[in-house]
Amino acid sequence: MNAPVTHWRGRRVWLFGASSGIGAALARRLLAEGARVAISARSATRLRAVVDVAPQAMVLPCDATDAASMAAVATTIVGAWGGIDTAIYLAGDYVPMRGWEIDLAAVERTLAVNVGGAYAFAAAVVPHFLARGCGDMALVASVAGYRGLPKALAYGPSKAALVNFAESLAIDLQPRGVGVRLINPGFVATQLTAKNDFAMPALLTPEAAADEILAGYRGKAFEIHFPKRFTCFMKLLALLPARIYLPLVRRFSGG
Repeated sequence: MNAPVTHWRGRRVWLFGASSGIGAALARRLLAEGARVAISARSATRLRAVVDVAPQAMVLPCDATDAASMAAVATTIVGAWGGIDTAIYLAGDYVPMRGWEIDLAAVERTLAVNVGGAYAFAAAVVPHFLARGCGDMALVASVAGYRGLPKALAYGPSKAALVNFAESLAIDLQPRGVGVRLINPGFVATQLTAKNDFAMPALLTPEAAADEILAGYRGKAFEIHFPKRFTCFMKLLALLPARIYLPLVRRFSGG
């Protein structure tokens, strides 16, 4: 379904949402593998701290909600390097929320970053890929997008939208030579998951998550999900009918 990436040396990569967490860890791994890496997020200071003085890195600050700025960054990368080979959207926002505490401002922000930003990212890179007839992009969603979960009233639906979006992109773009991947992590220790007040099973470090992503790129699969001991369990839960799934999750979440 996708062309495997057997090595990263010289490969031109754009990571959006790389100032911390999985994105920062992935940037460091790719630089160590010899890739040329452009990283974007809002904070230029934090981005510079990620890549230090790596000569094959570019720091290009940009807000995920600013589509015009995102398109300009893509143009800058293409102008500097002659193209983009791999583009990965990792930006995300998360506010724990239950059905009795809907915060519309937080919902709008979550959807703007998690969904709107992903659309803007695709709009910035897909025309370039189609013009070359090659390249690949990935969207980082979450297993929270498989089914409804407690405290994920805004986050879960935004990630479910990314799952659907990535599938739709794959249907359209893969026959035209453009790879599309969907990355669904379980729990990873980041600033976002630090907001959780419950035990997170199979919690990974950002570095372990980055290694899982690179391992997934060595294959052809559309979806990269990890850690398997947790994500496969979530996939099985997602197959349950609502009459079983809803009370089961309610019971085990204490809701």
